[in-house]
Order: sequence, then C-alpha cells, then structure tokens
Amino acid sequence: MKFVLIFGPQAVGKMTVGQELAKITELKLLHNHMTIDLLEPFFGFETETWRLSTLFREEIMKSFAKSENYGMIFTYVWAFNEDEDWNFVKNICHIFESENAEIYFVELEADVDQRVIRNKTPNRLEQKPTKRNIQQSEEELLNSLNAYRLNSEPREIERKNHLRINNTELSAEEVASLLKKEFKL
Repeated sequence: MKFVLIFGPQAVGKMTVGQELAKITELKLLHNHMTIDLLEPFFGFETETWRLSTLFREEIMKSFAKSENYGMIFTYVWAFNEDEDWNFVKNICHIFESENAEIYFVELEADVDQRVIRNKTPNRLEQKPTKRNIQQSEEELLNSLNAYRLNSEPREIERKNHLRINNTELSAEEVASLLKKEFKL
C-alpha cells in the first residue's frame, strides 16, 4: 500500500496533479474538497463541516488502508503554523503506517500570480463547487498569505520520501510523471 500526500497552498495544483497521477498509476484520489463540498451545503464553513470532514476522511482512510488497493493520493492545505494541521497529518500517516503502507510527501509551491490564474480554471470550478464564487475564493487565497504558512521551512519535514516541487512553470502531467518516476509508483 502507498499513501501519497500532496500538500501546498490553495490553487497550487494539488488536485490536478493528483488527477494526473491517478491516471498513470493505480492510485486512487481523495482530494480535499470531496468531503468539504459534501458538507458545506448543510453547515456552511462552520465548525461542524470541519469536524465531520475530518471524521469522514479518517474513516475512509482506515477502510482503504486495510484494503487490497494499491494506494491513495490525498490532497491537503497544510498550515504549518497550526498545531491542529500537524496533528491531522500525523494521524492520517499513522493510519496508513499501521497497515505497513509506504508514505510519500509531495509539497507543491507556485508563484501567487500563477495560483490566482489557476484559481479560475474550469477543472477547479467543476470539481470544487465552493470555489465557484471566484471573488471570495481569490480573497481567501490572498488573505491566507498573511494568516498561514502553507509551505514548509527547510528540514522542517523529516521524512525520507519528501519532494518539494515549484510547479509554477510545470504542467500537472509533468509533475505527475516526475512523481511516478521519483517514487517508483
């Protein structure tokens, strides 16, 4: 079993890279918004959405980790200045490690101007209903620059399978191909 965690700031290309990686491997994609967008119509962006989203994700991962599947890709906006996010990542890695899965960390970064452009792509808007209010989504993206640290510091992540990629000028297909080769997926 393999668990690939793709993380980075909003609109950096996590889901799109995950989609492309799923196409060229046997990995299954669970992108961040699959649970958020399920719950948002019921609870908005309130505490209950985040609580239930975390529960759903963990239960899906527990069942999946015990399955005969090849592996999972999960995308996540990891705020490195928030203990809750560190705990969540530790917990989901433990779920897979307890079933002897190999863990791979893929950290994406891109220039803010490129992320603003990606925030409006048809694929993103189709797959993530809560991002369709582009003005609100862009404001959230820009405001997060001051509130959160969404990329790691050097040597902050102490995992052997950690790859940081600046994909400002790379296509999702190029990044997925690089990941497949680098991690022998």
